[in-house]
Amino acid sequence: MRGGVFGVYMRPLLLIGAGGFARETVELVRAINRRAPTWELVGLLDDDPELRDTELLGVPVLGPCAAAHEHSDAALVACVASPDEPLRRLRLVARLGLPLERYATLVHPTAVVPDSASIGPGSVLHANAVLTADVSLGWHVAVMPHVVLTHDDEVGDGVTFGAGARVAGAVEIGAGAYVGAGALLRERISVGCGATVGMGAVVTRSIPCGEVWYGSPARPAGSAEPLEAVL
Repeated sequence: MRGGVFGVYMRPLLLIGAGGFARETVELVRAINRRAPTWELVGLLDDDPELRDTELLGVPVLGPCAAAHEHSDAALVACVASPDEPLRRLRLVARLGLPLERYATLVHPTAVVPDSASIGPGSVLHANAVLTADVSLGWHVAVMPHVVLTHDDEVGDGVTFGAGARVAGAVEIGAGAYVGAGALLRERISVGCGATVGMGAVVTRSIPCGEVWYGSPARPAGSAEPLEAVL
């Protein structure tokens, strides 16, 4: 409610997307508000016409993604992700063309974020994510539950981490990369922009841009979608 709870102002918030990531983020927002009333979750936006005028977890789907332009007072978070299309989130925000200051940063109350870490606008940290020291996250980064990022990791814009991924120290991850659930990355390697790391992969050497790697130890298994100017 725009009036807030007991006079506390709650900023309007829209989630862009109405899939699994969005539903998880609805619950994240509710966890934040239980700790301290912060966000008025006014609705979801999605381009699937069959979702129009429905509700997900009690939150209405208000219209297509482009309707974000009609809600100029609302903060936004892009909640789309797919290992088959690792650039999806960056492509979406590029298409919307909205200023970066429109995007909220959402951090679950159980996430561990030290003062030495930095988190870019539009990023989402889910329950029990841990950033240890001097970790840098770019814009629109998605960190699912129980992900651990350790000292000096540098994460580019639009990166997605599946639940339980573990990244050792001084790893560089390029824009739009997708790190699958349970993947393990050794220290001082790099994952190129738009690359995909499979679920449970054990990555012991650097991965070039746009490639798909999986297995233990991880090996190349083809290319992801073509890299685009969005990067």
